Amino acid sequence: MKNKAGVEIPDELLTKYGYKSFDGAELGHPESQRIAPKVRVSADQSKIVDSIEELVKNNVKNGMTISFHHHLREGDKIFNKVMQIIIDLGIKDLTLAPSSLTNVMNDMVVKAIKAGTVSHITSSGMRGSLGDAVSHGILKDPVIFRSHGGRARAIETGKIKIDVAFLGVPNSDEMGNANGMIGDAVFGSLGYALMDARYADKVVLLTDNIVDYPNTPASINQTQVDYVIKVDQVGDPEKIGSGATRFTKDPKELKIAQIINEVITHSPYFKEGFSFQTGSGGAALAVTRYLRQSMLDHGIKASFALGGITKSTTDLLAEGLVKKVMDVQDFDKGAADSMHGNQDQQEIDASWYADPYNKGAMVAKLDVCILSALQVDTNFNVNVLSGSDGVIRGAIGGHQDAATAKLTIISAPLTRGRLATIVPKMTSITTPGESIDVVATEYGIAINPARKDLIDALGKIPGIPVYTIEELQEKAEKIVGQADSIEYSDRPVALVEYRDGTLIDVINQVKE
Repeated sequence: MKNKAGVEIPDELLTKYGYKSFDGAELGHPESQRIAPKVRVSADQSKIVDSIEELVKNNVKNGMTISFHHHLREGDKIFNKVMQIIIDLGIKDLTLAPSSLTNVMNDMVVKAIKAGTVSHITSSGMRGSLGDAVSHGILKDPVIFRSHGGRARAIETGKIKIDVAFLGVPNSDEMGNANGMIGDAVFGSLGYALMDARYADKVVLLTDNIVDYPNTPASINQTQVDYVIKVDQVGDPEKIGSGATRFTKDPKELKIAQIINEVITHSPYFKEGFSFQTGSGGAALAVTRYLRQSMLDHGIKASFALGGITKSTTDLLAEGLVKKVMDVQDFDKGAADSMHGNQDQQEIDASWYADPYNKGAMVAKLDVCILSALQVDTNFNVNVLSGSDGVIRGAIGGHQDAATAKLTIISAPLTRGRLATIVPKMTSITTPGESIDVVATEYGIAINPARKDLIDALGKIPGIPVYTIEELQEKAEKIVGQADSIEYSDRPVALVEYRDGTLIDVINQVKE
């Protein structure tokens, strides 16, 4: 039986892994029960411990679930250090449950899997050597991919039960009061790590900057923390903005950004007090720059900007063009530095940001959202997880969550090299087409036919051709030809959850 995204998922697979099939993006008003962590009561005068090895030996046991955050991105120096110690101690069969996995972590995770240290993974995504190894069956059981909001939901409801969280922070006092705004390794918002700090049974802070007690402002506070460890270096903040979060100079991406800006400004949502989120792709980030000029030209101010934040966005805050920045993570050092001392740049956790099972996430108030894509199919479904070769090389991030905005625009070149971006059938589905309103390419746009209002509003923008999604797909195919079909085995290597915990797709092992 096919789910609402058109994916055939066998009943026996749903039963084996305890899932319901994806039944649409509308969630209604379900009730959900939250769990609480164990609390080890402490009256200690200091929680500082000297040895990571001793701490791991005494607290991490076979079969446990451990977590990390990814706020330092490619500059992270905590993950590999801790994982190597865990491997050396011979600990086995761990579930690795980070907020996401960045490239600097890939080889260490592969090493941990081969050593038998890690047997299960749940993450927002993966790339590089790890994505390749998982796609070719290195793990016995499939990886579970969750959006940022989906991870928050899973932690709060106990689907992810974290035994020990290892959280790198740029500062902490002796009791565990910490924030992401002060120190050599500043990365700004601790939005994803706040979930781990609140719900893990044991919380370990690792910092290169022990400060006087009490440390304020405290994003993570001493009531949540079990141990504090001093390390030589938490990370390199100059590498926060490396990888996927780059500013583009590519003429194609800049043209797409200009087109998206025109779509936004001609939409019914571009008005005083609108809200927006940009993604982490090159064109999506460039939109912010064009949007600034349009806001100045029209005398319009935004009520808030949401999600992963860049310096371009905090510059809008400084100019008074955006009233509030609701910040779950910072994509560059400029945005991270801006948070300190700016009360209108509000740190939010992943639940406040995007959890579909709380009493109101911020994405539900979002007017305009710009997101990237690896592939888009002719039903407007989007893939951000697997490449055209079927190998895992991406991350859901907040894609599914932010796509619930009133106007969701996908930024995608028609082709990348010799590969079509808009295709008849994708290698996997991440975000359902019902959440996508406009696909913007360098050739023009396609509007979801379900949005008659947008067809009327956007159908005659000067200089921007409007195509059907099928016409864009055919145009891409004429440029690069038909892609070779990929051969998969019947063995699942990854389960792709929708944000509500239903199963939207299954990624199978790529045949050798």
